[in-house]
Amino acid sequence: MLFVLDVGNTNTVLGVFEAKPAEHSVVHYGRLIAHWRVATIKTQTVDEYGVLFRNLFAMNGLEVGSVQGTVISSVVPPLDSTLREVCERYFHSHPLFIEPGVKTGMPVHYDNPAEVGADRIVNSVAAFERFGGPCIVVDFGTATTFDVVSAKGEYLGGVITPGIGISADALFEHTARLPRVDIRKPTRVLATNTVGSVQSGLYYGYLGLIDGILERLIAELGGKVTVVATGGLATLMGGGSKYIREVDDLLTLEGLKVIYERNLTHGRRRVDQNHPTEESDAHDAVTAARKRN
Repeated sequence: MLFVLDVGNTNTVLGVFEAKPAEHSVVHYGRLIAHWRVATIKTQTVDEYGVLFRNLFAMNGLEVGSVQGTVISSVVPPLDSTLREVCERYFHSHPLFIEPGVKTGMPVHYDNPAEVGADRIVNSVAAFERFGGPCIVVDFGTATTFDVVSAKGEYLGGVITPGIGISADALFEHTARLPRVDIRKPTRVLATNTVGSVQSGLYYGYLGLIDGILERLIAELGGKVTVVATGGLATLMGGGSKYIREVDDLLTLEGLKVIYERNLTHGRRRVDQNHPTEESDAHDAVTAARKRN
C-alpha cells in the first residue's frame, strides 16, 4: 500500500492506495481504498500523530505493516520533521517529501519555482494527468488558490486569495453584533434575517470572486479550458460556479500517487535526493539563466 499525506494549514488529508501487481520490477498503485481528514495540530508529538494514524488504519481494517511507501506534501514546515519521524517509527517507511529535486514531470514557469507550494504542484500534476490541458485548478483551502497548466503540461502560475473561512472569521471578529454562521448555500440571495444575510454575503460574494478571477484567467489563456475544484469546500462552491465543471476534493491525493510513481526506480523510491533528476537540472539551468539576465 501507498500512504499519502497532504498537510495544510488547517487540515491534513490522508489516504491509502492499494498496490497493483509489479510489472518489470516496478510497483504501481491502484484505487484509493481509504481516506481521512484531520485537523493539522502543530504541537502534537510524534507519538500522538503515530497513535492517531495507526488508529485510523485500524478503523478501516488496514495493516500498518503493508505500507510500502509514503509521500507527503506539506505547507507547514514545522511539522515536516515530526511527520518524517512518524513515518519512520510507526510505518517503517522513509517518506518522500514533495520539494525541489523531486521529479514531478511538470516544468514550472515561476520566477522562483521554490516559492510554489507543494500542494499546488501536486494538484496541477493530478489535473493534467486526468483532464489534460490547458486547465485551472481551484483549491478551496485556508487560502483559495488558482493554478494554471498549459496545453503542454507546464505550470504557468496562478492566483492566491484569502479562503472563505478566513473571510468569515474576519467578519465575525471585526463586527460587534454579527454572529458567526455556518458557510452554506442559501436558497436565494435576498435574505430576511441577519444569519441569512451573512450567509448570503459570504457564499454569493465569494462565488463572485471565484468566477470573476476564473473569467479573466480563461480570457488570458484563450480557447477551451477545463476548470477543476478541489479542497474541503470544493463541492459547496463548485456547484454554484459558472466555470467549474469538475469537482474532486481528493485530487491532491491522486497527484501524490502520480508523483511518487514517477520517482520509483526498479520498484523502489529514489532515496538519495542529493542528486537531482534531469528535469530538476533543466529547471535550475533556466532559473540561473533568468538571474544572469
